[in-house]
Amino acid sequence: MHTPHWQHSYQALGRAYTATVAPEPATAPEWMAWNEALATEIEWPDMWRKTDLALAAFSGRGELEGAKPSASVYAGHQFGQYNPQLGDGRAVLLGEWTRSDAERFDIQLKGAGQTPYSRGGDGKSPVGPVVREFLLSEAMHHLGVPTTRALGAIATGDRVYRNDMEPGAVIVRVAKSHLRFGSIQYFAMTRAGDGLAELVEYAAERHFADILAAKDATTLEAKAEVLLEATVKRIASLVAHWQSLGFVHGVMNTDNMLLSGETIDYGPCAFVDTYQADAVFSAIDSHGRYRLSNQPGIGHWNTSVLASCLLKVLNSQEDKAVAYAQSVIDEFPRWYTDAFKTRIAAKLGLDSFRPEDTELHDTFLTILERDALDLTLAYRWLTHQALDDANHTPIGDLFTPSEDLIEWTASWRQRRAVNKGDNQETADLMRRANPVVIPRNHLVASAIGDAESQDYDKLEAGFIRWQQPFDWHDDDALWAATPTGSERVTRTFCGT
Repeated sequence: MHTPHWQHSYQALGRAYTATVAPEPATAPEWMAWNEALATEIEWPDMWRKTDLALAAFSGRGELEGAKPSASVYAGHQFGQYNPQLGDGRAVLLGEWTRSDAERFDIQLKGAGQTPYSRGGDGKSPVGPVVREFLLSEAMHHLGVPTTRALGAIATGDRVYRNDMEPGAVIVRVAKSHLRFGSIQYFAMTRAGDGLAELVEYAAERHFADILAAKDATTLEAKAEVLLEATVKRIASLVAHWQSLGFVHGVMNTDNMLLSGETIDYGPCAFVDTYQADAVFSAIDSHGRYRLSNQPGIGHWNTSVLASCLLKVLNSQEDKAVAYAQSVIDEFPRWYTDAFKTRIAAKLGLDSFRPEDTELHDTFLTILERDALDLTLAYRWLTHQALDDANHTPIGDLFTPSEDLIEWTASWRQRRAVNKGDNQETADLMRRANPVVIPRNHLVASAIGDAESQDYDKLEAGFIRWQQPFDWHDDDALWAATPTGSERVTRTFCGT
């Protein structure tokens, strides 16, 4: 065990990877939100926990002892089009905070001002995207989804121009790392391989040291193989988790895919309310490239781009490199399907996912879409059908099943009747797989609206409520209900 401390291993790779920057000072910073539980989890020093010192340091008006602010360069496919240089245009990496057990966490300020990669932008963030990421990333964590986290949110007192003048803010983001598919792309494509080997070895050793040790992978080629296969598996599992919850990321560009397999960039994301297979929320996704039903395919496409960028380090013989990369990418559909089936089996209270269960679940979703039923509440209603628990009758006040859904439950009950083992156990598993509450788009929008007027009560309330998504609370008529027509949010914006 070691004393918690800063590391700067990524910056140590050299100036080709990062540029030294300084956060721009905020005019009149104030706390919007603070995540004390996460601070404890990462062993963040008490003197930097929602103190005046921390407020100054996170808003560019002071310094964190040991931090070395920098911005990282990367490239990426944005809506299918390659951009050879992107980078942290409004984010500053303070360094890698290292816990006593040697676990590392990137600490990043997003909205901290211009960097060499701002491409003419102001480097700032409005309050809206900061509130959305704070609420959504923490909600996703408590839903069990791999994600970046939010340590704090600060209003800067500055005005930021987007379509109109808006109040500015900074989010303190925590991640296993910020190494992106686009990081690999930049060195493989934009720099034609210069610096790629060093980055691949670094990424593999940082994220997959246990696999490297288990496979005795010591050569560059072996490390590249581990990096590719492990990352593809993680992304397949991640997207399956999104699909099971009805989460629409909205901007699945390759620069928004992390090698760690964490969800990042919550700008235009949203959860579906009434189920629509092709749900799209992002205002800039005019052709529906990143619609709900297309997310698995985009995940597959993105990982194939990653594989193509690793060919030079997978094997010195191109044909062998291509063959290996193709063999891994060809596994994505199976890895995704296996992960998705495992999650759906839990949500339906099945002991396992059998071939005939595909039709059972597909019919369930078809009914939800045709009858305009709420996805989250429908799964939770099923949960209480399985539990037959009178203590959970509030679901009846929030969800009215259609006749077709009630009829469908006969087939579902027949399937559960042939479960192996105790059906009470699978019912309990349903309760842990089907949330009562999700960060409903209209509630997030309401919290944003209030925060823009310096009222942070709804931000705090949502942050607290969504930490226990699988439990009923007395006021869940507010938190769990499907939005009414006037409340429904149909378009989201990234705020870039």
